[in-house]
Amino acid sequence: MQTQFTKTIAIESATQAAVAAFVGVALLTASFFAIEPRISHGQADTHDFRIRQTITDETSFTLNPANVNMSGSISGVSGGSATGTTQYTVRSNNASGYYVEIDFFDNAGAYAMRGDEDGGAQIRDYGGDVAGEPSYNLTASTAAQFAYSNYSSTTSDTDDSFLNNGSNACNSLGGTQSIGRCWKAPSTSGFRVVDRNTAASTGATSTLYFRVVVPSGANPTPTAQTYTATATLSVFVQ
Repeated sequence: MQTQFTKTIAIESATQAAVAAFVGVALLTASFFAIEPRISHGQADTHDFRIRQTITDETSFTLNPANVNMSGSISGVSGGSATGTTQYTVRSNNASGYYVEIDFFDNAGAYAMRGDEDGGAQIRDYGGDVAGEPSYNLTASTAAQFAYSNYSSTTSDTDDSFLNNGSNACNSLGGTQSIGRCWKAPSTSGFRVVDRNTAASTGATSTLYFRVVVPSGANPTPTAQTYTATATLSVFVQ
């Protein structure tokens, strides 16, 4: 009887020990799973993201071309010449640069300049263009003529059309610019006068030159009045 009692106590003790061990293992396991995510996420769970800001293009005239009053008067019979200038400045943060075009109001036919009083068409558009490009010096004519040119503070800004080869030709790639050398006929379609391939954050200045030449005994003879041409200057990003 005593032996049976002793066996029962031993079995109960073993059972309690097994249960205690099981509970201990379960608690350790639960603690591990509770702690493990914090341990692993500290290094393995990362994500990159970006912060972006768009800067818009700003290309505009900071100095607009002013109205031009030609210097000096010209006799309609004995002839003469007069010139006028206007400056303009473009500022741009466009890394590829910009270009500037000029066009003239359509006054019907090849006459950008017309008489203010009667619309007279005695001063015609310059007739010396070479295949649509400026010509070197101003080609003479028996008629009164109106022409323009462009000169930039930085030579490379000026479109190749107004660069010359140093002797007798304009539209010279990589050429030089000289005041009063390359002259162009006005056109109702835009013609490029500046072609810049870099930004101009502090501004880049150019000058437009205009010239009216009346030969002695011009045919037709310009009547005594003021003549006016209207031009538009436009800037575009590259």
